[in-house]
Amino acid sequence: MQVARLCLGLLLPAAAALEFAYHHQEQMEAFLKTVARNYSSITRLHSIGKSVQGRNLWVLVVGRFPKEHRVGIPEFKYVANMHGDETVGRELLLHLIEHLVTRDGKDLEITNLINSTRMHFMPSMNPDGFEAVQKPDCFYSNGRENSNHYDLNRNFPDAFEPNDVSRQPEAAAVMAWLEAETFVLSANLHGGALVASYPFDNGVPATGTSHSRSLTPDDDVFQHLAHVYASRNPTMKKGDQCKDKMDFPNGITNGYAWYPLRGGMQDYNYIWEQCFEITLELSCCKYPHEEKLPFFWNKNKASLIEYIKQVHLGVKGQVFDQNGNPLPNVIVEVQDRKHICPYKTNKLGEYYLLLLPGSYVLNVTIPGHDPYLTKVVIPEKSEKFSALKKDILLPFRGQLDSIPVSTPLCPKIPLYRNLPSHSAATKPGLFIFLVTAFHIFVK
Repeated sequence: MQVARLCLGLLLPAAAALEFAYHHQEQMEAFLKTVARNYSSITRLHSIGKSVQGRNLWVLVVGRFPKEHRVGIPEFKYVANMHGDETVGRELLLHLIEHLVTRDGKDLEITNLINSTRMHFMPSMNPDGFEAVQKPDCFYSNGRENSNHYDLNRNFPDAFEPNDVSRQPEAAAVMAWLEAETFVLSANLHGGALVASYPFDNGVPATGTSHSRSLTPDDDVFQHLAHVYASRNPTMKKGDQCKDKMDFPNGITNGYAWYPLRGGMQDYNYIWEQCFEITLELSCCKYPHEEKLPFFWNKNKASLIEYIKQVHLGVKGQVFDQNGNPLPNVIVEVQDRKHICPYKTNKLGEYYLLLLPGSYVLNVTIPGHDPYLTKVVIPEKSEKFSALKKDILLPFRGQLDSIPVSTPLCPKIPLYRNLPSHSAATKPGLFIFLVTAFHIFVK
């Protein structure tokens, strides 16, 4: 089958090479529609909503089964240009799309990636902002915000403190999109620094803010993810390539340790949507001259591809009842790393847990029943394009078809405020205030 696909790839149409230049909305749409038409068997182009000014928020799906989710095929996404004046990521995603579709059936690694992964690419979350930039600038322009003058990376629900902002259509569209898919891994692409930043971006003492950081229960995985990207980017991994900016050892940082922010997208993904997301700052200059775009592509291509492959870390499977029926809304978590919003199976009874090699105990919980514990060992050398597969057959007798859809409830409110260690110490000190003021226009 693999050989047949490689041979078939040699017969597929070759589109004209995408130029290294900035593509405005009409040009970007034309490119995406051409790709969707020429590679219809492995792509799906759709709009998840519209911007304030009515521009489509395009997403191109690439995979062997692009039209719908398939059991065992994890969902991955890249989102770029949520700050309209941070432009490199927008163009990198267009070139990554071209790289993937034109090498399917010709390049074994790319073909395996397409076979095993459903990849979603949103080149621009803030097309109004991009079009609003009249004079490109390395530091700041009025295109950063959407056309209602809201920073979209401050527009999501926050688990640590109230974020009573008016929800913008671009953020609302992304939230609805996340609800509709089973995303496992993601990155959002920014500019203005050179670093891979991982959650949390906000925090409370219980997550480590008294030590000037805010760590998730999956900190080992997040550090690995950030390192995977930064280590393959020869400039980012140096950690000190942007003048007048902080130095980042090995090119990675905890978001809160850099500076705290409220209402960010990566924390929202992780807490409420079971999707591990990091923030990739790809260029010291927010809007560099387009002659530099080949340089950025060459520095980031290997990282972009290797990061997608991390969606196959850990363990995946389905949870079944005694009759072999898949069970949705069952909590499946590692015993010693519980999430404040418990991770649950999707409507097909699937779970995906990103884990590094090691031995773990999975805690499978259904309301009204004792937890079911099962051991799993993630090998050091797992398959490159598949997590360890472990289906779980629950031993419970009786009816299990009435599991509540939202048990326990996980409302989009500051859930961490209720933890015992919450106090006035959560307020940023003078140092944090100064760092925040200095970097306020970066992330």
